[in-house]
Amino acid sequence: MNGTLIHSVDLITDGARAPGSWVRFANGSVDEIGTGDGWRRAADPARLAEVVDGRGMILTPGFIDLHVHGGGGHANEDGAAAIRASLDAHRAHGTTRAVLSFVSDRPTALRPRLAEVAELARTDTAVLGSHLEGPFLSDRYRGAHDPERLTLPAEDEIEALIDAARGTLRQVTLAPELPGGTAAIPRLIAAGAAVAVGHTSAGYETALAAFDAGASILTHAFNAMPPLHHRDPGPVGAALASPHVTLELINDGVHVHPVLAGTLFARAPGRVALVTDAVAAACARDGEYALGALAVTVRDGVARLRDGGAIAGSTLTLDAALRRSVSVCGVELTEAVRALTETPAAAIGRAGDLGSLRAGYAADAVLLDRELAVRRVWTAGYSEA
Repeated sequence: MNGTLIHSVDLITDGARAPGSWVRFANGSVDEIGTGDGWRRAADPARLAEVVDGRGMILTPGFIDLHVHGGGGHANEDGAAAIRASLDAHRAHGTTRAVLSFVSDRPTALRPRLAEVAELARTDTAVLGSHLEGPFLSDRYRGAHDPERLTLPAEDEIEALIDAARGTLRQVTLAPELPGGTAAIPRLIAAGAAVAVGHTSAGYETALAAFDAGASILTHAFNAMPPLHHRDPGPVGAALASPHVTLELINDGVHVHPVLAGTLFARAPGRVALVTDAVAAACARDGEYALGALAVTVRDGVARLRDGGAIAGSTLTLDAALRRSVSVCGVELTEAVRALTETPAAAIGRAGDLGSLRAGYAADAVLLDRELAVRRVWTAGYSEA
């Protein structure tokens, strides 16, 4: 018996809400869904290890984080054990799958990290692959990236990084205005990576050309790029004008004003992906940390570089991003959930098995109370509660 049945919940999936629903998991996948009292027929004790009464609760697909550097006091750069501990910390807040992000470093240092993630992805269902947030970034808009680690996107270096990842490179953030930047996009896409425009000084036309070349994500919209100006809409405007582009949003109240966060949802429905960009201090205490080679100070939950004071990632969790999107930014709950589930799954080519609670999809789910606090989490049908 390895099945679970959750009944009498408000089911939110695929942009819709269905009160009085039930969902049955079996062998790591969604086996059957329905509404009303049909769950009683489906509650075969010979097939189920647990029946969960979800009255008064909300059930959503598991949250997917496209951009996370660490958590629980652990950074992705610190190796497999640290990555597992970080994922455990975020899982308590609803994140069931994540793309592991690495800050800029020399390609020779990044290759073994990509190989380590490739190995983790073979055995840990929570690991979706790697995200290289650099080193092919603009120095002017580098944010919390070490300027000594930035470099140009040379073809041989890109090939070596692709080889090291062994098919698990899911996203690469680059500045398309760099020599070789736009030219690198088709090769990365052919390797299975989504290309993101970010940490860039590109104007509207250059960013639009990158999106036309196949780039499909805007890394943390509004941050580390020219602003959205009424005469030069910049990368944000180019992303809004490109229907295939997913816009990452760090909705922690620090990175983006709530008016602009709400506007992004309204202007690009179904294309906003809530991300954490979380560093080691997420799910941990204020104090001194490191982001790659740079020292970070966290006070009142806000991470900044010790030298210069630039924002250095966040201490956000995805459940907090959900609550803020709904209660502060006025986003409909169904749309906010979609930004944590369906949209990020599609952004990395996993719309066929993740991000939705429907038959045949992965049994990843989050049970929330009416205040949108996490009560239970399932990954591939398994819950530690």
